[in-house]
Amino acid sequence: MPLKARTDIHIARRIWHFAGVMFIYFLYWWTPPEKSKLTVLALAIPLLAIDITRLFWPPLNNAMMWLFKPFMREQEKHRLAALSFMLAGVTFNIVLFPRNIVFLSLLFLAIADPVASFFGIRYGKDKLIGNKSLQGSFAAFAVCFLITAGFLFYKHLMMERLFIVCLLSGLIGALSELMPVWKLDDNFVFPVLSAFLLTGLFYVFGGL
Repeated sequence: MPLKARTDIHIARRIWHFAGVMFIYFLYWWTPPEKSKLTVLALAIPLLAIDITRLFWPPLNNAMMWLFKPFMREQEKHRLAALSFMLAGVTFNIVLFPRNIVFLSLLFLAIADPVASFFGIRYGKDKLIGNKSLQGSFAAFAVCFLITAGFLFYKHLMMERLFIVCLLSGLIGALSELMPVWKLDDNFVFPVLSAFLLTGLFYVFGGL
């Protein structure tokens, strides 16, 4: 059976994406703040090294493609896997951004990204940029709005400005999922761009 293409729904990959990001979320949550950066680096660096090595060592590449066949795409045979770009983006965020911004950007990546992709592939008839659609972007907006609302309620942050912050956070999520940045992989762009914009939003509304 051939590997899946980008235009396939690929449910197994979306579950894998969600589970992987949520594993990092809870690892970051449970790790003391002073150790969290080193912990994530210790996880990310070996995985990135393996993914890079397989591109230059065919036996390892074949073994990895066989082992992770349910989650891989055809174009990842000879390029870095989406997991590597995701790990790079998540690690970048954890090293550079405040803790609450990291949590929120991880939830955006874990939930909004696969939901937007699903709705874009399944219902996305009105294309906006490349293969990104109005339907996928609206799904990203709705999910990011709800995630932000739940997160701010739990943290009891900016309650008097809750609706406007959630509305703008939803727009940030939709924009980060939609917009291409040079030729960077969207698994890197989405978490980093959303974290950058959320930091500005939280600063303006007193959430930092």
